[in-house]
Amino acid sequence: MADLHIEDFYRDVATIFLRLYAVFPRKTTLYVEDVSGPDQPDEFGLHNPRFQAAFSAIVWLADHGYLYFNDTIREEAVDQVVLSQRAFLLLSAPAREPVAPPVEDSGAPSVIAESQTALTQLRYALRQGSSLDIKQAVSDLLSRPPIGGL
Repeated sequence: MADLHIEDFYRDVATIFLRLYAVFPRKTTLYVEDVSGPDQPDEFGLHNPRFQAAFSAIVWLADHGYLYFNDTIREEAVDQVVLSQRAFLLLSAPAREPVAPPVEDSGAPSVIAESQTALTQLRYALRQGSSLDIKQAVSDLLSRPPIGGL
């Protein structure tokens, strides 16, 4: 039986990394709805478990040195969030276990190198929607030791 909450975690981590990389190095506000999808709090104002899990994924990434933020906006967003140097370098580095098919030799080394980055692998995996590809791409990133002792 699949652990769906873990598959959601991998998808959330990939989404968080892609959103923050897109604005790096600028600090931004990251809304949990942008990660988990829309939420309708119950009559007591409590968010659904899926929404809470996405918020927890953001906090977990911060606790483990992949991003920094100044404050939370209730449980709805994190303010002044930015990728850490560690996460930026991991995303920019070549993937150890690519999930995307190799780019045909276009003669442009920069295009080939870009297609092999961990970031490109995450984009491909999310676009394909394969839980296995997303898990592999995210696991590849999270299992790497800190770069240069960071």
